[in-house]
Amino acid sequence: MKWLMLAAVVLGGTTRQPAAMLNSTGNPNMLHPPLTLTQTVGDLANHPAFRGFGELLLPWDANARYYATSLSKVGSLMPYHGQVQPAVVLSAVNHLIKEVNSGQTIFYSFYSPQQKQQDTSKEQTGLFFFRGKPGAPFAVVCPGGGFSYVGSLHEGFPLAQQIGENNLNAFVIRYRIGSEQRATEDLAAAIAYIIRNAEKLGVSPRDYSLWGGSAGARMVGNIALSGVVAFGGGGLPKPATAVIAYTGQSTYSADFPPTFITVAANDGIANVKTVERRVASLKAAGVEVVYRRYLTAGHGFGTGKGSDAEGWIDDALGLWKKHIRK
Repeated sequence: MKWLMLAAVVLGGTTRQPAAMLNSTGNPNMLHPPLTLTQTVGDLANHPAFRGFGELLLPWDANARYYATSLSKVGSLMPYHGQVQPAVVLSAVNHLIKEVNSGQTIFYSFYSPQQKQQDTSKEQTGLFFFRGKPGAPFAVVCPGGGFSYVGSLHEGFPLAQQIGENNLNAFVIRYRIGSEQRATEDLAAAIAYIIRNAEKLGVSPRDYSLWGGSAGARMVGNIALSGVVAFGGGGLPKPATAVIAYTGQSTYSADFPPTFITVAANDGIANVKTVERRVASLKAAGVEVVYRRYLTAGHGFGTGKGSDAEGWIDDALGLWKKHIRK
């Protein structure tokens, strides 16, 4: 008989029940079941595989009003995002369930209990881990949402799943909403946490990459410009590469890391001319830039699946892999 091990509290990870002990129907000796598109947002938030942190998968700090929404209409939770493919969302979420069923810890708190007690808003933070090859470098994926919500379901988990499938490790950050400064401080704290615990997490502390879309891309740009130390994360190196999707942020410097930038011409939020001025400024400053402009993908296209932006992640991965030291 195959026994499943307890995914214990390690490195701030959340304790899971042994997968053989509980499923959504309460029957013993069965694994946590995958979710289907006929189920609801409430089923996702309260899924037994996500006990203790299910709400943090969802975009808002308060999501109960969406609980009756079908997962087939999950895009309605994320008004600033387009090209939301419910099947893509569910594939990434079910990947996490599968990881829990195999005994893996998928959620980590990068703030200590003491820090959360001092600032209760930090209870809304954490890292979701999509494993690739053990010992490979890691990315931190920063979903957008205008700093009013965190669109991990569309712009975080599916990207991280694809990164993991390319034998690299990926974490999706759930950060505090309401403030770009606080969100970037959360990113700095998360980077420091991962590097400090890299051996136990099974990732390389070298040559990490930061990925962000829209508001999340502003967080990435802040670290790329000023470093982790400027946001309280300590004297750590800048990322090996930055991946910046559809944001109107225009900052740049000569010591920006090599950067991948993408946007769609019909983006109604991020001005394409502003994006292209930044691309030109970075290149003029001597920064290596890979730029992809699409025509009709709109704003917040996530993986781009089903749009003309499909495939952009492969190009971004190509730049990162080029800058991973052997």
